[in-house]
Parts: sequence; structure tokens; C-alpha cells
Amino acid sequence: MMKRRKFIKKAGIAASAIILAPTIIPAACVGKGGQTAPSDKINLAFIGAGNQASNDVMDFLADDRVVVTLICDVNKKSDGYWDGRVAGREYIRDVVNGYYRKKYDRRYHACTDVEDFREVIARKDIDAVEIATPDHWHAIPVLMAAAAKKDIYCQKPLSLTIAEGRAMSDAVKHHNIVFQTGSQQRSNPNFRRICELVRNGRIGKLETVICGLPAGTPDFGQKAHLTENEPVPDGFNYELWLGPASFVQYAPCRTHVNFRWILDYSGGQLTDWGGHHPDIAQWGMDTELTGPVKIQNARATWADHPHYNTATDFYFECIYENGVKMIVQSGADFGVTFIGSEGKAWSDRGKHTIEPESLKDVVIGSNEIQLYKSDNHFRNFIDCVISREETIAPVEVAHRSITIAHLGNIAMMLGKDLEWDPVTERVTNVPEANEMLSRTMREPWDAVYWEHQI
Repeated sequence: MMKRRKFIKKAGIAASAIILAPTIIPAACVGKGGQTAPSDKINLAFIGAGNQASNDVMDFLADDRVVVTLICDVNKKSDGYWDGRVAGREYIRDVVNGYYRKKYDRRYHACTDVEDFREVIARKDIDAVEIATPDHWHAIPVLMAAAAKKDIYCQKPLSLTIAEGRAMSDAVKHHNIVFQTGSQQRSNPNFRRICELVRNGRIGKLETVICGLPAGTPDFGQKAHLTENEPVPDGFNYELWLGPASFVQYAPCRTHVNFRWILDYSGGQLTDWGGHHPDIAQWGMDTELTGPVKIQNARATWADHPHYNTATDFYFECIYENGVKMIVQSGADFGVTFIGSEGKAWSDRGKHTIEPESLKDVVIGSNEIQLYKSDNHFRNFIDCVISREETIAPVEVAHRSITIAHLGNIAMMLGKDLEWDPVTERVTNVPEANEMLSRTMREPWDAVYWEHQI
């Protein structure tokens, strides 16, 4: 396969290019269209500079093939993120420039910041973007970035609705870009190990899978008590933060990390973790390009808060065409448990267990199913930007995984069992459920969304 870029092997040459010429090299000059690349660097921009960006930027900075060149966020800089910590575009920009100054022992301030993501997408010198915005701000930037031929790392959960996820997957395929979803558990050896055992029949015929997710609406941002309307803080474009969501007056409890407890912007713990444990379950079940045919026995307790309205405790069952039952619930053993006719396998991010004990050291043979191996989710994305191969967490797989969480929320809200057709992606027995597969978007973003449909 033709490489996208030719790489300079000597690190000193690459470092010199950054220090002495910090101006961004246009994407057209770095290997697109078959041209020879004068630089080995992939110019990466962040759309979203809050909770997850604070972590992810460090992983990309550690990859010498990447230059983080632009940070975008509607918030300049404030607290209210994880554990009340500070983030925002100026904060992440300064982290990036400080990292490069320390690494190269020279003055460096080439990373800049902007407020509006459309400026990022319009920049022809940006090769790839990470989208680390609240869930309601995933679909439109993905559609626009895909149309601009920018490769995308998008944080999970992929979408706010099933319809948005389908639109995103179709656009990525149509524009032939590389896409990685931030479902990083696929790059964890514990999860890969149990999924390989299950896929190769080591625990017998698979019968039940249990996804244990967290409960509640934790006050991660330390703002949950600030429920009264207030003037919008300086440096925070709240109107743009709301974007396609319905307009409501600003209250500190609604934004930054705690946005996930409001159904206008997210789906609670169920969707926050729906891009993780149900994703691994589908991997082990070999159903990652389809889904269940029925959602049943759904029940939930809903948040008791002036603004938060997502499920705090929940339970539902997914029935697959082959008879396997997946249970998604809060309060179960945290992680993913596969139960078969001859054994059981469980994993979280730190360890895994297998029953019977004799399976502990079993080797998966070269003629058996070998699952995609990635040991670093961020490097895997950059590897694929270069090779043009598929990532370990591609968009269609992410769409199918988060569909489970979205269907669970719909079933819990309606209090009805749902019969689901994973081919047409429609509910076949409850017409009102199909109305909940999408959301009305506020002007002018509704027009932008539909303009970029495939």
C-alpha cells in the first residue's frame, strides 16, 4: 500500500524543523496526493479542550510523528472540569507550547488557539483532528471534517443519537478518511485476551454477557450545587457551546464535565460507558457490525436534580438473533463478563479472570481467530493515518456499540420492550420509539447538519 508520507528517520532533523521553522507546513505538501513529504509530521488540531483533551493531548505529544498545532474550544480557560480542575483552549495551548519548549530546549509558541471549530476545518494545513467536545457536538464537526478530508480521532460516545451515528459512519466511509473512536479499551490486553478466548470457543457456547457500568450522577466538576441562572462568564461562548441543542439559560452545573447528566447533551453513565463495556461485549460476541434484535425488561431510576435528568440506576437486556443475552446494568461487577456453557471470562482495565483455571495459560493458535492487536490507542490512530488502514475502533463499530446504549435509554424512557432491526436500524413494534432515534436541532445548525448528509 502506498504510504501517505515518507518519513525522515533522523530525529534531529525533525526536531530542527519544528524549532527553526514552527510555521505549519500545508497538508498538500506532506504527502497528500502522492507528493513527497518534506516533513514527517502530522499536523493535529484539537476541537474541544476540556476534560478528555487534557489527557489525550499528552499522548499525542509523546508521538514524534505528530505536531499539535491548533487548539479550539468555546471556553478560554476556567475551572469546572475533572475534580474542579482548570482547562480550556488557552490552558491546553500553553500545555502544548510548554511541552515543546521543554523537549527541544528552545523557545516555542507555534501552537495557537481559536474559538470556532469551523476555523479549524477551514485550515488546509491541518491533517487530522481530535474531536473531544460534549456528545451533542460530535456529529456536525465529524461530518464537516470528513468532507474536508481530515482524519478524525473522536471521543466516545460516538453520537448523541442513533441517526447521528449513522450519518457519521456514512460520511467517514464516503470520504474515505481514517477514523478512530476513543473506545480505548480495545487497546487493552486484558479485554483482547478474554475476547479471543470467547471468540475461539474456549468457554463453550456463549450464553450470557454482563456489562457492569457505574451508577449515579457524580459531581465531577464540583458545580452540581450551582443550579441558579447566572450571567455567562467572560471568555465562554455559551451560545456556541449550546449549538444545536435547545436554548436554556446558563447555570454553572450544566456545562463542562457535568454536561453528561443532561439528556439534551448526553445520555448519562449509560452512554458515557456505553462506548466501553458494551463495545467490548460486541467484540467478544462477534456482533460488532450488527446488534441485538430485542431490548427487554428495561427499568431505571432517574436523577433528582433541578437540571440533571439521566438515569442514575438502570437495567435492560439485549437479545441477539443467536439467542445470546447481554445484560447492561449499573451495580453489577464492573467490567465485562462472558458466561458460556463450559466457563466464564471477566475483565476490567486492570486485570482479567478465567474459569476454569486451566484456561489461564491457554495459547490461541496461529490458525485460530486472532483479534486486531493495538497496545496504544493513540499511536494506532497515527499508524493508520500513515498506512490508510482501518483503526482498531472504526466508526461503524463505534456506531453499533453506542446504539445499544441509545436503545436502552429509549426503552427505559418508554417503559416498553423494543424489537429492533439492526439492518434497517428501526424499531418494528413501537412507532413512537423511532421518533426518538434522532433529535431536532436548533437553527442554523440543523441546516449545517443536513447539508453534510451523504
